[in-house]
Amino acid sequence: MKIVIGADHAGFELKEHVKTLLLELKHEVLDLGTNSSEPVDYPDFAEAVGLAVRDGQGERGILLCGSGVGASVAANKIPGVRAGLCHDHYSAHQGVEHDDMNVLVMGGRVIGESVALELVRAFLDSRFSGDDRHQRRLDKVKAIEGRYAAKRRAE
Repeated sequence: MKIVIGADHAGFELKEHVKTLLLELKHEVLDLGTNSSEPVDYPDFAEAVGLAVRDGQGERGILLCGSGVGASVAANKIPGVRAGLCHDHYSAHQGVEHDDMNVLVMGGRVIGESVALELVRAFLDSRFSGDDRHQRRLDKVKAIEGRYAAKRRAE
């Protein structure tokens, strides 16, 4: 699977560990930065990862910032991105299985390396169930997104 990954300075160190795991698991990795712990702005990387996933440059994305909150908020502004902030195993797989989450977001200052790597595995090993109730709910989420995207185009 091709995975797009990005982080701000607060998520940089954890991003490097995640990238190592992805390569060990034989995934193709598109690393959109940052490439150091020098301060940068998380929206830039959230947008880059979100656009890359939206445009098919990767099947899924992984984002890291300090808490994960900012990157999650920013990524979810991009139509077609379903970014979920996860700090536990259940959310990392359930977000994919029930909500078709396509971007995993984690807080580099919130969780440690071992938990992050467990969440990455859970995220990548999961598939959207397609169950009627989950598909119905996903369709409603997409309809909300479409209504507001159409409203913005009209303005």
